Amino acid sequence: MTTTRTPAARWLSSALLGAALVLPALPAQSDDGYNLPTLGDTSSSMMSREQEYQLGRTWLTMLRGAVPTLEDPQLKSFVESRVYALAETSQLADRRLAFVMIDSPQLNAFAAPGGVVGVNAGLFLHAQTEAEFASVMAHELAHLSQRHFARGLEQQQKMQVPFMTAMLASIILAAAGGGDAGFAALASTQAAAIQEQRRFSRQNEQEADRIGLTNLVAAGYDPLAMPNMFERLAQLSRFDSTPPEFLLTHPVSQSRMADTRNRAAQLPSGGEDDTVEYQMMRARVQIHYESSPGLSAKRFRILLDEHDGNHDAARYGLALALTRGGQHDQAEETLAPLLEKEPHNLTVALAQVEIDNNRGRLASALTRTRELLRNYPGNYPLQFIEADLLLKQQNYAEAEQAINRLASQRSDDPDVWYLAAEIRGLAGNILGVHLARAEYFMLTGDTDQAGEQLDLALKRANGSFVMSSRIRARQDELARQRRQIESL
Repeated sequence: MTTTRTPAARWLSSALLGAALVLPALPAQSDDGYNLPTLGDTSSSMMSREQEYQLGRTWLTMLRGAVPTLEDPQLKSFVESRVYALAETSQLADRRLAFVMIDSPQLNAFAAPGGVVGVNAGLFLHAQTEAEFASVMAHELAHLSQRHFARGLEQQQKMQVPFMTAMLASIILAAAGGGDAGFAALASTQAAAIQEQRRFSRQNEQEADRIGLTNLVAAGYDPLAMPNMFERLAQLSRFDSTPPEFLLTHPVSQSRMADTRNRAAQLPSGGEDDTVEYQMMRARVQIHYESSPGLSAKRFRILLDEHDGNHDAARYGLALALTRGGQHDQAEETLAPLLEKEPHNLTVALAQVEIDNNRGRLASALTRTRELLRNYPGNYPLQFIEADLLLKQQNYAEAEQAINRLASQRSDDPDVWYLAAEIRGLAGNILGVHLARAEYFMLTGDTDQAGEQLDLALKRANGSFVMSSRIRARQDELARQRRQIESL
């Protein structure tokens, strides 16, 4: 789902222009090289955890309205499950996380105040193993657990909000590579001015490396994955005149690589390095950014042949590429050995669902999906696919029930509300359409359209006290969101 230039994007443009003019320099370091407040000191002038949370959630709506995001439920579910697992073994005190997956092949990942975790799909292209992917995410979680954004504000009492606004807005510019021309032009003229303000200090990076490494081991991964990933990133920087944004904000020096490798060598080894599941997710991303399914199929077929047919991720990728290129019979033949080998693998089973869906066997796809749901109740990708299949079968009543169940579980997911609005409209539930659209627009930073949809919903409530009260509560929340945006 690619977003247009919303009020969120316009706000970000003005925020950057203003912030570039008024921001003071970063605070100087103390004699020991660190300028860190006592985190438990409630008298500190730092932004409070709740302020961080509210600001981060408001900023997240701005991000969603300004950059293209990736809808793929399987990729989203993979990222969420892996990051939550890392959070369980991290020093993160507040684990109310929110995720956004950006539709960009560029390498980037970030963690913003309030538990916002962002991942460019391009991270899957550059992190060659799951442990390398996890090392990047563990590093970002360490920035969150140590509250590096808030700590950078310690001596900026009067400039906290502009300073934070600039850091957050500039992350959006980094993520928005390929956005509209005006936004891109703003990026080119203002990014240099903002860059020094949002760059993590060398000490913060070292601290995130150290804590991230510890977390990586605690989560069961090989600690050597982090220095391996850093060395690959350094090579990218060496041979690319325009290095990835991740390297601009997380510069990888020789001393940092050496320090990370030395620390990793002192930690317990033998953790997990890679999984087939991660390689299958990589295959999904590779197909997404390939110029055609045919090219993907050719590349996966070569990889499969090189391993004498014994490469599960290549077989999976080849089956997906074939069906997306309209070669459904070949796709099914390719996937069959993997289905027989891994009958309980959800990712493999969903590949067969996609093949059935693509060739018009909707009943078979739905039957298989519901069988899987009995084994994986509450699974997000399965529930999303079930609602979509019912929609395609024009079974709007059941589709609405399915999407409503999912919306109750993922009320902060704009993709769910987008599908809910479509289903409710076809089901004839006009009040439900307005409510779903309002939720979608609130989550993507378009407060004007959200307000219009809530007004229309209130008129449709027909005087129902319960429904009217619910709508007015959402109007109050929208007003709070507007005030938060205006305060920035």
